[in-house]
Amino acid sequence: MTIYALSSGSGVSGIAVIRISGPETREIITKMTSGYFPKAKQATLKKIIKIGSKEVIDQGIVIWFPGPESYTGEDMAEFHVHGSIAVVKAIHASVSKFANCRLAEPGEFTKLAFQNGKVNLLKAESISDLISAETEIQRQQAIKIMSGRSSEKFNSLREKLLKILSNIEAKIDFPEDDLPEDVIKNIKIESEKIRNEIEKILNDQKVGERIREGFKIAIIGPANAGKSSLLNYLSNRDVAIVSEIAGTTRDVIEAHLNLDGYPVVISDTAGIRESKNEIEKKGIKLALKSAEDADLNIIVIEPKSIDFTGFLNDLVSEKSIIVINKIDLGYESINQQISKFNPIFLSIKNETNLDELINRIKEKLKNKFVSSNETLITRERHRQSLEACVQNLKNFEEKNYQGDFDKAAEDLRLATRHLGMIVGKVDVEEILGSIFSDFCIGK
Repeated sequence: MTIYALSSGSGVSGIAVIRISGPETREIITKMTSGYFPKAKQATLKKIIKIGSKEVIDQGIVIWFPGPESYTGEDMAEFHVHGSIAVVKAIHASVSKFANCRLAEPGEFTKLAFQNGKVNLLKAESISDLISAETEIQRQQAIKIMSGRSSEKFNSLREKLLKILSNIEAKIDFPEDDLPEDVIKNIKIESEKIRNEIEKILNDQKVGERIREGFKIAIIGPANAGKSSLLNYLSNRDVAIVSEIAGTTRDVIEAHLNLDGYPVVISDTAGIRESKNEIEKKGIKLALKSAEDADLNIIVIEPKSIDFTGFLNDLVSEKSIIVINKIDLGYESINQQISKFNPIFLSIKNETNLDELINRIKEKLKNKFVSSNETLITRERHRQSLEACVQNLKNFEEKNYQGDFDKAAEDLRLATRHLGMIVGKVDVEEILGSIFSDFCIGK
């Protein structure tokens, strides 16, 4: 099957890039362009002709990438044409008339690259991350993963596990032949060493995921304290509805921000108060869940709503910044109980001291995007596989110590499998769909 798609952005543009990959690619170039067939990997100016006629669709650049030396590993081509909707539609319509040609699914070009051994899963995911990168730190992380250091590390650990497994299986297959003492000793040392290395990678404070997904900030507090106004100010646009009517926000509203190069996801939540309204009660429950999951909570209160006997007492922690809003309305001295948390006094209405809040947020961010690990975990599936690998290694060490080699070998196989799933060294068909569906069409 040959696939095709617009790889550049949709809509009107100066240039549009249409990709084609599959066995029909050469025939498509031959029948849809005039003159000689282009040389491999050379940009060639061509008239692009509507199939079944001599009508010219456009004049543009055609690049021929013969397989297997192409991005997908198959015969592949790119048409660089003028980026009008009409031109793209006309080329798509002509390509679709060839036998065994269809429009590509999201991420299908990169999926073919993986299936044909051109990239591993980590690199495929880093390509998606690079396309989606909104901040400099996200771009740097995607490039770092694409360089292959993480893949090399996981492959190296997997090879070491396979070597241990071969020794264990030798012991099972030839029980009458005793393994040398130094080999048995090395099995224990190596398995513990590998487990410790993986545990060190896991102990990363989730820096990789924070960079990729964004640092999570939840704005929480009682109703009508100014939470939605703060979200709108930080976002520099009207994200949330602002009203003097308490309880306006019922759901969690998110905005993605670039704060001095740091990716941030900031959430406005429902006002926390006693309520008999079922919808509002669900909103409050979501607000408390957001506070629990967030990396940082901005607790917005006003002088008259300071109450340490209620929710405030439960939510104040090291990952909190307390904001006392509406100082433009006047306030009396604040009691010592809240003063020890170094609150920020501001007026969102008059934009007073908001720069102090932003600087405090930045200080919290700085230490959350630093990791001493060269190997970064950027997705939950990586973390789950590594955690499963560690657990299987612990099981292996226990059974190996007891001399139960058959069951120990199975635990080691599972540990090896979980490591292999990260880079795609084993059958991972069940996770391919979820990975590549996140790509844009044409990639």
